[in-house]
Amino acid sequence: MAKSGRYRVSMRRRREGKTDYRRRLSLLKSGRTRLVVRKTNRYIIAQFIEYSPNGDKVLCYACSKELERYGWKHSKKNVPAAYLTGYLAGLRAVSRGITSAILDIGRHPSTKESRIYAALKGSLDAGVDIPHNERILPNIERIKGKHIASYATSLSDEDLKTKFSELLRAGADPRMIPEDFSSVLERIKVEGGSHE
Repeated sequence: MAKSGRYRVSMRRRREGKTDYRRRLSLLKSGRTRLVVRKTNRYIIAQFIEYSPNGDKVLCYACSKELERYGWKHSKKNVPAAYLTGYLAGLRAVSRGITSAILDIGRHPSTKESRIYAALKGSLDAGVDIPHNERILPNIERIKGKHIASYATSLSDEDLKTKFSELLRAGADPRMIPEDFSSVLERIKVEGGSHE
């Protein structure tokens, strides 16, 4: 520990590595609504947030756990689930009159075609205008989960039962994820993200 009287302890969230205050300040200076996308160990969360001096206001949000209501039985943290969550949040934002936003990925690394950018693509397809570079977005095959289906198809029945045991117990077939994705997306479009 420093002995000097000039030593200054940085803010707690900075010490814990949870907040990059320089990046946050630059986003807040824009004065625009932020699309905040966060990954947890089990879910993807997409929120449209507005700055307020007394604390940020969440205008609308979606969590990948909500996809169960629309018939999604697959993982809640993969690329297709991230897209569907972003799409659901985007529909809710549009219904509340939010037409544009900026992406806030927090301290997550910016990785091309990642789940963060799948959620961004979902919000874009729902009708929210968000500045981005097309090269970072995942392609449609990845969004639909064709990479997961082809991997599951390449496995033997025994390996499939071992690697996807949780999904199979839930009644989901990983080889059918593109079809399940399309049906859940259609259901979200029909219901318009009404559950909130």
